Amino acid sequence: MLSGIPLILCITGAALEPSAPPGTLSPMPPLDAIALFLLAVLAGSVAGVAGFGIGSILTPALAVSVGTGLAVTIVAVPHVAATATRLWMLRSDIDRGVLLTFGVASAAGGLLGAIGHALFSSELLSLALGGLLILAGLLELTGLGRRVRLGGGSAMAAGMLSGAFGGLVGNQGGIRSAALLRFPLAPAALVATATATALLVDAARMPVYLLSSGEDLVAAWPTVLLLTAGVLVGTFIGTPILRRVPERWFRRSLAVLLVLLGVALVAMPAA
Repeated sequence: MLSGIPLILCITGAALEPSAPPGTLSPMPPLDAIALFLLAVLAGSVAGVAGFGIGSILTPALAVSVGTGLAVTIVAVPHVAATATRLWMLRSDIDRGVLLTFGVASAAGGLLGAIGHALFSSELLSLALGGLLILAGLLELTGLGRRVRLGGGSAMAAGMLSGAFGGLVGNQGGIRSAALLRFPLAPAALVATATATALLVDAARMPVYLLSSGEDLVAAWPTVLLLTAGVLVGTFIGTPILRRVPERWFRRSLAVLLVLLGVALVAMPAA
């Protein structure tokens, strides 16, 4: 499932050719709506197993037809819905110690990075984040990264840095999970803690989106509902699978997903 993401993104991107100027919406053909719904199901399923993937998968696909700015705003709503649902399903697995150190610091860093995103966004930052994700994935696959364990002050520093860097680039999920791989967490605990951290960021950024882009969200309500329904279906598919995945397979699959996301970030500026 994880290795098919780039292909599906390409197929969906081809199906969603721009039919209106960026930042505006036009009626979506039925086949495009079906493709987008299925992609949302996939995104929700991947996030249910890996702890991230909704924004990473849906935003680029939707941006093809409506522009990145509006895509980020639209995807924020299904992201909140799926994240809150996944958190409820995994609430007993949250590692509160990691959440109160790494999680809170990551959320704070993510907000600071998101503010700086509008001022300092560049292709170089995306390339750098892509390189870091590839490196993190390869370190996990080779076993070298497992020699590093974080805690206390280093956990807060890692949370702040990963959140800030992810916020600057506008893609926080991957770098957050890459950092959490350095904690001795079981798969369910890692995903639950990453999900709780993501919800902290969502809780802070959604009021900003509602105030600045409320009219755009109202105008895009059919797309918002379509994506929300899709990611919720995916969440209920993916999250139960998480408890049946052996830790070794989980870490390897997550490492492969990080490498794929890193390659996508490196390739997109050149596209």
